[in-house]
Amino acid sequence: MGVLDSKVPQGPLADKWVNHKNKINLVNPANKRNIDIIVVGTGLAGGSAAATLAELGYNVKTFCYQDSPRRAHSIAAQGGINAAKNYQGDGDSDYRLFYDTVKGGDYRARESNVYRLAEVSGNIIDQCVAQGVPFAREYGGLLDNRSFGGVLVSRTFYAKGQTGQQLLLGCYSAMNRQINRGKIKSYTRHEMLDVVLVDGKARGIIARDLVTGEIERHSAHAVVIASGGYGNVFYLSTNAMGSNVTAAWKVHKKGAFFANPCFTQIHPTCIPVSGDHQSKLTLMSESLRNDGRIWVPKKLEDAKAIREGRLKPTQLAEEDRDYYLERRYPAFGNLVPRDVASRAAKERCDAGFGVNKTGEAVYLDFSAAFMRYGREAVSTQKIENASEEQIRELGKAVVEAKYGNLFQMYEKIVDENPYETPMKIYPAVHYTMGGLWVDYNLQTTVPGLYAAGEANFSDHGANRLGASALMQGLADGYFVLPYTMGDYLANDIRTGRIPTDSPEFDEAERKIREQLERFVNTKGTKSVDYFHKRLGKIMWDKVGMSRNATGLKEAISEIKALREEFWKDVRVPGIVDGMNPELEKAGRVADFLELGELFAKDALHREESCGGHFREEFQTEEGEALRDDENFMYVAAWEYTGEPADAVLHKEDLVYENIEVKTRSYK
Repeated sequence: MGVLDSKVPQGPLADKWVNHKNKINLVNPANKRNIDIIVVGTGLAGGSAAATLAELGYNVKTFCYQDSPRRAHSIAAQGGINAAKNYQGDGDSDYRLFYDTVKGGDYRARESNVYRLAEVSGNIIDQCVAQGVPFAREYGGLLDNRSFGGVLVSRTFYAKGQTGQQLLLGCYSAMNRQINRGKIKSYTRHEMLDVVLVDGKARGIIARDLVTGEIERHSAHAVVIASGGYGNVFYLSTNAMGSNVTAAWKVHKKGAFFANPCFTQIHPTCIPVSGDHQSKLTLMSESLRNDGRIWVPKKLEDAKAIREGRLKPTQLAEEDRDYYLERRYPAFGNLVPRDVASRAAKERCDAGFGVNKTGEAVYLDFSAAFMRYGREAVSTQKIENASEEQIRELGKAVVEAKYGNLFQMYEKIVDENPYETPMKIYPAVHYTMGGLWVDYNLQTTVPGLYAAGEANFSDHGANRLGASALMQGLADGYFVLPYTMGDYLANDIRTGRIPTDSPEFDEAERKIREQLERFVNTKGTKSVDYFHKRLGKIMWDKVGMSRNATGLKEAISEIKALREEFWKDVRVPGIVDGMNPELEKAGRVADFLELGELFAKDALHREESCGGHFREEFQTEEGEALRDDENFMYVAAWEYTGEPADAVLHKEDLVYENIEVKTRSYK
């Protein structure tokens, strides 16, 4: 078992990043134009990295499987982005953001990386405002903030319920400037299928043109993986259906360690599953928990009556409703972290209090917010003797201004008006905190190979706080990689262009062709989706929101058997040398079938509960996560050795010198 070197700089926490930037190597402008960088993925992390690196003078190639970088899954983020600006004057600071993020991650994140994230957070807002991102503003014109789960301050900047979209458009505009200058060469509808190592260094990738089917070779002096998370290993998740693990998994198989794969976040406010043929789930922004109150009936007979359609939620008296988060966690109420809210919802539904036909839903109710905002409007507008209905309508208008697009989306999907009937929500797979292991410079265990955003593990520990994913992606791309990559690339200023006709490129392309041809030549009887759905059911039932040793061992065995069946009986119609969406899916599902086993292996090895990893054997009397800091305060980084079952564990011990590690209470 190896111990990993995170390359964290020495010195006081608040000085580490500044001193590190002052001491690392730089590449001068005249030399940057002779260095090539590949960026895989063009969401917020990849897009911001590509734009900034190109602005600095490097030659950048970007790859995405969508028809435009604007369609990256970052566009789906709704609620906001955190930054320690303290515009509200409520006591926020870099340290407070750092503390909340480490605590929210249940003390399983690297202290130095998280502090750096907090430190550069304010710069992100300034950058995005300069790009024209239309953040919400207060009456006086200042940028507005709202609260998110797990914090006691308002630090979340937002653009209605479209924050990810607006940030991505700002990032994409920066990319377009560099594309126009010729500093970025954009390859859309291309999928990376392998990384090429030359003398142990990442020197390029093999990509497939998804329109023509052509296999292409692209070389560079360094490669950045910014391809997002792997939540679709569960099949049903809030991720876009194309989101996958292929880029990260391929580099893992070439030597990049995969860290904490079992740390996966279940988001508490998603539209519940509606049927067996559903292909994805839809997230309702966590920002809704600012104003929505979560409840279930207090009485089992009332819950049953609601499920059977004999009782409407609006008919249930206030005293007959159980606002269980407010009851259990009075200090944070409905704004507890996502893992806490998700487990609490599951517990209530498992106990029989679920409110939809499947019994797997709770209510998110805005009626109290309508009245609160309505009374405030009556006061500010000097309306006398306003009726209850008038107050309610004024309040609805305020809520519509804040969340209108989210309410509209819910109504289109569910066919219920959330202004009149409380929303139904239930937890679903949303974000993956695990990912490629990286050091302080965001470099993987493969020299010249970097990982950014959700593709790496570094900043969120065992649980991601709301509005911190956009913050990490843009911090990595705009303010970290442009500095740290120079330290590595300074040694390449005399290397010259990397040739693509080397034996290493030949071998990588040969293996890719063999796999693609094997898919279409298997001529099995089952579709790719058939195997993906079966994998997803195993993962959700036995490696999902709640795990135990028996279920995890069964999952490992079942996933291995399913993988063997997949390679014997999958049917991929069409050809290799042409457009073939089923062939694309087959490669992605093949990788999920390997990742799923490592995921379960990691969850089995971690005999504790922390954040999004909940082992039933390790919980308090109140049903809360029970950490084992003595034995498991480390990052579990897995080395590929041929089969997921044979992966070798390496540890990075987590040391907290600037923060007190204590029980993660939100009461």
